Amino acid sequence: MTGRFASATIGLTVGVTAAIVITCAAGAYLFSRQHLRSLLDTARRHAAAEGELIRVALEHQMMENDRTLIARMVENFGRQSGVDRLMLLDRYGKVRYASANGSHANEFRIDSATCRACHRHPPGQRESSRVIETAGGSVLRTVIPIRNRAECHRCHNPEHKINGVLIMDYSTGEMRAAITRDMWQLVAGTGAMTLLLAGAIAMVIRFAVLRRLQRLETAARQIAAGDVARRVPAEGTDTISWLAREFNTMADSVTGLVAEVRRERERLETVINSIDDGIAVLDPQRRVIAANEAFLQRARHSREDVLGCACVSVMQGECNVSDCPTLSCLRSGERQVRICERRKPDGSATWEEIHASPIRDSSGRLLLVVEVWRDISERRSAEAHLAESHRMASLGTLASGFSHELNTPLATVLTCLEGMLRDLPEAAAAPGLARARESAMIAREQILRCRGITQHFLRMSRGQRTEGDILDVKPIVAAVARLIEPTARSHSVTIGVGQMESGMHVRADETDLQQALINLLLNAIQACKAGGLVRVEAEANGRIHLRVRDNGCGIPPEVRKKMFDPFFSARPGGTGLGLFLAGTFIRRWDGEIRVESVPGEGSCFEISLPAAVQQSQMKVLG
Repeated sequence: MTGRFASATIGLTVGVTAAIVITCAAGAYLFSRQHLRSLLDTARRHAAAEGELIRVALEHQMMENDRTLIARMVENFGRQSGVDRLMLLDRYGKVRYASANGSHANEFRIDSATCRACHRHPPGQRESSRVIETAGGSVLRTVIPIRNRAECHRCHNPEHKINGVLIMDYSTGEMRAAITRDMWQLVAGTGAMTLLLAGAIAMVIRFAVLRRLQRLETAARQIAAGDVARRVPAEGTDTISWLAREFNTMADSVTGLVAEVRRERERLETVINSIDDGIAVLDPQRRVIAANEAFLQRARHSREDVLGCACVSVMQGECNVSDCPTLSCLRSGERQVRICERRKPDGSATWEEIHASPIRDSSGRLLLVVEVWRDISERRSAEAHLAESHRMASLGTLASGFSHELNTPLATVLTCLEGMLRDLPEAAAAPGLARARESAMIAREQILRCRGITQHFLRMSRGQRTEGDILDVKPIVAAVARLIEPTARSHSVTIGVGQMESGMHVRADETDLQQALINLLLNAIQACKAGGLVRVEAEANGRIHLRVRDNGCGIPPEVRKKMFDPFFSARPGGTGLGLFLAGTFIRRWDGEIRVESVPGEGSCFEISLPAAVQQSQMKVLG
């Protein structure tokens, strides 16, 4: 900043100095010309007066007709200071007497350049003295005619008006030397005065102008840096003082506007941060330039870490949308809506609806994209419950009629079996009677199980829910594996149960959990070819996770979207109720089912349920 004002000082000083130098140079030039003209006029008058004196003296000697004395007088007069030469010509231009040797034959011909300097003008306009250029240089030539008076008629023809001409040349070298000397003295004096004046002007500009302007610049920079209370001293009545007062008035206005903008910004940030939806503003490179607190909570980063970073790195692992709505918005220029699943730190899933809206300038060019992240887990759950209610209502109607129609023949069969058991002795001696009684007992147990299943479906269709029991996962998995073993063996599929820790408990209805596992295992067995493998695993990680893996045919993506819908089945002959009921049973106990599958490599169904604490463990903890 100091260097810039120093350069401004130098620039102004050089400009003012240049103006002064040009003005002084022009004045010196005009002065020299005027001085030369004045010296020439003085020299002309002196030469004319001296020439007249010489003419009178020469005419007197001519009257005496003493030619030797005339020659000596011409020689003596020609030696005077400043006289270059003195010549006396006859009326024909021939040099009769001269103070200097040399040939003048060509110089005084009427058509020569020296003679034409005067003879080109009419006789009335000819000057007696004129500066002319000769072979020897520039001279002031004075020409005085010697007239033919009555006293001269004895030697000259009375008809002639002029008997000859007296020419006296004065050298202009001394005059030019004097002018040059005066010129240099003037230049030296002017230069010294110019330097002094330039220095004085530089000091005045520096302290009276630039130093005060520097205060304005310093104040402007400090205001721009945030010191809005900065002002400039405005004492005085000159233009710079008026400028300082106007600057302070402008600064007061800017301070008010900045304060108002800050208040509005704080108010806007308060409003935006109070919104539960995550809001982020992205530039065309998908860098985050603004975000509210809800978005930062979703990103699990601080504001300093988020601003200026690409949203891909900020929301890494959080945004599971393969078709990015912001990219689609940037390409199409239209509002985009996507739904993605996001995992919380505890492993639970939430569903987010992402809106990407374009922001355009006055010309319609897309400048920014605003992303709005809205948690729709409750809405999605409500929609799912509503859809499930509709499905359950339909299923309830079917289950009611099915249970009513099935319970009548089941009751009849059960009555017959109980009658057979009463007629058959418990300790029958005949082997056939013993086998008949054992078969009747098995049939009775299965009939009771069928009646229990129909009653369970009927309660489920009516929305009736039991409190559930705290179940140990390990024996339930073992029991389900034993139940499904004959079916797996008939399909040439191996059932494997992984190592499980004891003490993994969940709160659920045992029938619901068993039915869900049976349905998942049946689907896995049907997906495998002969020689396939189905494996059941369980682990505790905050929640209880049950996994059913197979190396079967896998599930295409388009089927995974609908596989939990009722009456949808990709297998010929399937009812489409197995996975639907499994999902319904698990959700009833605050659980969820997820599936991962690669077509041609197999699938993995995972049941996640909240871990429960047994009453005995609660007592020990207490």
